[in-house]
Parts: sequence; structure tokens; C-alpha cells
Amino acid sequence: MSITGGVVTAAASPAATTLVRGLLRAAETLAGTAGGSGDQPPVTLPRDPAREAARRELSKRMYHENDPGLIQRALNALWNWLDRLFSSAASATPGGPVGLFVVVLFVIAVLAALWWRLGTPRRRPASTAVLFDDRPRSAAEHRATSEAHAAQGHWNQAVQERMRAIVRSLEERALLDTRPGRTADEAAAEAGRSLPAHTDRLRAAAREFDDVTYGGRRATEQAYHRMAELDRDLERTRPTLVDSATSTAHSSRQGAAE
Repeated sequence: MSITGGVVTAAASPAATTLVRGLLRAAETLAGTAGGSGDQPPVTLPRDPAREAARRELSKRMYHENDPGLIQRALNALWNWLDRLFSSAASATPGGPVGLFVVVLFVIAVLAALWWRLGTPRRRPASTAVLFDDRPRSAAEHRATSEAHAAQGHWNQAVQERMRAIVRSLEERALLDTRPGRTADEAAAEAGRSLPAHTDRLRAAAREFDDVTYGGRRATEQAYHRMAELDRDLERTRPTLVDSATSTAHSSRQGAAE
């Protein structure tokens, strides 16, 4: 942009051209206010009035028609910040931009290796939902449903139904009281008192049920067969009656005392 004889030649952006014109108008306004003319010496104006006159002139809307919008200003600020950030990182990294690029690639490779080795992090679920729905079914019905799912390779549903069959069978044998709202963990803990030889397997079955039902994990065929085997073993196991054992121990202590 050049100024020749008071004429502005646009060689830059429209915003810059408009800004220069505004400055010229502000200067003319100041000159007219000071009362200067061509045959008199120039009048020197104080700094503050000159600045105020220029501010008033440049605050007019006509000088801001070509200004960037709010979104464009925000994007410009973001790109400037990113440029300063990467420039600072590159200057602090040995080798400059190439060294920074190598460091970024190394970090990505480490994260990919950890993801491949450890898999997706899973939060251990808490058994808060109930085992059964509103429609009560017998242990035989749950077993039949479980076997039908297993025949189709639906291992998630097969594991869930087999765990329900185990708990319902224990309720039918009066080893567990029929209580709505019981969870798999609670059922395993209570059943372990009368079936102490299977306590660990009952807890493992409850964890498998929770992981599949609430933890988003996929059951395997091996998990189903382990649970089906536990179901069969529990059917053949005679329970240890806690009350009878306690009474026998109490009677033995009384006899020894006499």
C-alpha cells in the first residue's frame, strides 16, 4: 500500500486500506481542529487529544467491516498457541523437530504395546443386580435353557442360566432360603456354609456370572463346562448341616464335662 498525494493505493488487504484511510481522516480532523493552514507554520497538538481523535475516528463501523469473525479469531488464537507449544517442545528436544517427532512415535509405540498386552481396562463389577427375573422357574428349566444355549454356542447365556440353575437347585433342596433379590455373590457365600468343600468353586462361578452379566466380558466354552460340572457335583454332595454339627459339638462338650 502506498500514499501518493493524499491518495491511497490498495496493495494490501481491504482491512489495511480502510485502516490507513481512517488514519488519514483522523489526521485531517486534527488539522482542521487545530486551525492550521498552508501559509502558517504547523501546529503541534498534544498527545492525548490526538490519540482520542484517532480512536474516535477508527471506532467507526466502516473501518471494521472486513475484520475476521469471532470463530475465525478463536481459530487463529488456537493455531498460534499450538504453534508456540510445538516450537517450545521442539527447541527443548535434542534434534529439534525431528527429535520431537521421534519422541512422539516412541510414546505411541509404547502405548500401543501396553494396549495389546493388557487389553481394554475393565472395571471389576460389583454384584448388585439380582439373579432371577420376575417369572420364577425351576432348576430343571434353567438347566434346559442353559443346555439349549450351549448347543448353539451362546456361551454367555449358557453360563448365566447354569448359575441360575445352581442357585435354584440349592433353594429347592432347602440349602438356601428362597429370597428375592439375592445376588450371585450372596448365594455363593451362603451355600459355602453348608457345602464347604465347594466354597471356592461357588465363588469362582459367581465371579464368572458377574463378569459376563455386568462386566461386559465374553464367556468361554470352558467356563460353561466348569459351571455345569459344579452343578452336577453339588447335586451329588451331601450338605453339612451347621445346626446339627453345632449341636453335636455342644453335646460332646457337655458329656466331657460330666
